[in-house]
Amino acid sequence: MKTISIAIGVICLFLYTSCADQKKANKESITIGTKKEKTIQTKKDSSVPVMLDNKGIGPITSITFENEIDQNLANKGAQLFKSKCVACHKAKKKFIGPPMVGIYKTRSPEWVMNMIMNPTEMIEKDPVANALLKEYNNTIMINQNIPETEARAMVEWFRTLE
Repeated sequence: MKTISIAIGVICLFLYTSCADQKKANKESITIGTKKEKTIQTKKDSSVPVMLDNKGIGPITSITFENEIDQNLANKGAQLFKSKCVACHKAKKKFIGPPMVGIYKTRSPEWVMNMIMNPTEMIEKDPVANALLKEYNNTIMINQNIPETEARAMVEWFRTLE
């Protein structure tokens, strides 16, 4: 009886360690070049590229963030996100669409604003938006005709999620 218990324990330990190794194998580190080198974890099977220099397709070509977060603007952005985006997005976890937390580790602020304001053309012409479409089961982001002022407030709020 004792031998059987030990054998079962060894088998369970073997299964546990092989599963843990498989989870580690599904991740890879990608180093992205910025002023300070950052390493982020992504799944190897993810087809969405990290392109921080991609500004997307749309009217936004440059955004400058102040060092300090504009809390009034961020609060407005949080309210706008809750009223317009939560049907498909959660701030901190995957849902129908990607989460917003840590978005600036993989996307430029200009890209994010262009995606908010111009999702139809972004999905058609931008390689990152197209890869995201495929990763999220071809669920198209609806164009809500969000003006620049509202998009800017949302991207400020996304900074608070880092």
